[in-house]
Amino acid sequence: MQVDSARKHGILLEAVQILTDLNLSIKKAYISSDGRWFMDVFHVTDLNGNKLTDESVISYIEQSLGCIHHVRSNSFNGLTALELTGTDRLGLLSEVFAVLADLECNVVESKMWTHNGRIASLIYVKDCDSGNPIEDSQKIDRIEGRLRNVLKGDNDIRSAKTSVSLAVTHTERRLHQMMFADRDYERQPIIRSASESPAVTVQNWVERGYSVVNVQCKDRTKLLFDVVCTLTDMQYVVFHATVNSAGDKAYLEFYIRHTDGSPISSEAERQRVIQCLQAAIERRASEGVRLELCTEDRRGLLADVTRTFRENGLNVTRAEISTTSEIALNVFYVTDAMGNPADPKIIEAVRQKIGLSNLKVKELPLINHQEAERDEPTVGVGGAVLLSLGSLVRRNLYNLGLIRSHS
Repeated sequence: MQVDSARKHGILLEAVQILTDLNLSIKKAYISSDGRWFMDVFHVTDLNGNKLTDESVISYIEQSLGCIHHVRSNSFNGLTALELTGTDRLGLLSEVFAVLADLECNVVESKMWTHNGRIASLIYVKDCDSGNPIEDSQKIDRIEGRLRNVLKGDNDIRSAKTSVSLAVTHTERRLHQMMFADRDYERQPIIRSASESPAVTVQNWVERGYSVVNVQCKDRTKLLFDVVCTLTDMQYVVFHATVNSAGDKAYLEFYIRHTDGSPISSEAERQRVIQCLQAAIERRASEGVRLELCTEDRRGLLADVTRTFRENGLNVTRAEISTTSEIALNVFYVTDAMGNPADPKIIEAVRQKIGLSNLKVKELPLINHQEAERDEPTVGVGGAVLLSLGSLVRRNLYNLGLIRSHS
């Protein structure tokens, strides 16, 4: 897919956001901004790695990209948005949903991420009785107050935050912004093996006035969105980029400047970019067993399910809540209380309690490791700075006919 557009700040993020929201997996990409024009080429498949062959689907994608300057990918009109950030702990999500049930708030959609001991959640609710958004100021004050008390717990007096909004926003971009504002990237990370940590390097290409960012990590869906979202919100502009995946590894290279036209100018700024990009990649990393709940929606369902998790010592590390035609479609990633893999016997006990046919264990959609070993690329970390500074982007863009001269 090739996208040509007038250049403006954030245009790359809008294109990637559209493709991501259409559940497309970006396998390769070549990005170039030349003068006043922005040109992207994306190689995409469906989430199962299959080529798109349905002409109606392809036509719909073209129409969506054609409206790139008017992107509105989340439709949450008629709902009240609750934003929560605080210190993560066992059973916190259970307490949040119990409060909302008690205050007669029906949770329609929600996403929750945890990272470095912090939690961020965006919850879309409506009034249980009327089905309308919650606009009464006194009720909003009660919701905010009680949720803030839950988030504070015993030791998070200063950093727990709640807010209520009727504004329509892109959920996942907002979650990145909330965790960035919470400075999760500065907090003590969860212990990981070196092979799991994203490798991020930043160097300056002095002759051309760019900072060159290289990322190497495990490939997964929405990876490019997470990285571009963070660069954009940190007020960097991507002028050129390449994205490539081989086996289960992804290699990304970006040529960036600050919105004022300057490259990264200090060691402190360089380290901050590295930290923030590592955090952006790790936030969506799926730790734990994936549990999928599909059942008829009812009042208090989420409070009951998450209470069962808490009573059995299961900690929710990530959650995606949705409701379609009165059917609850919920995904939870759970570990034990210490962040280790959950005991299969406990998982089965929880399934018995909630309903074997309703709550199912799903394998994580990981790329086949044998294929990864066979296809292991020969390029080193950062692609030996992905070949050499400047050569890869220039060669690819030249071969694609995307480099033009503006004298």
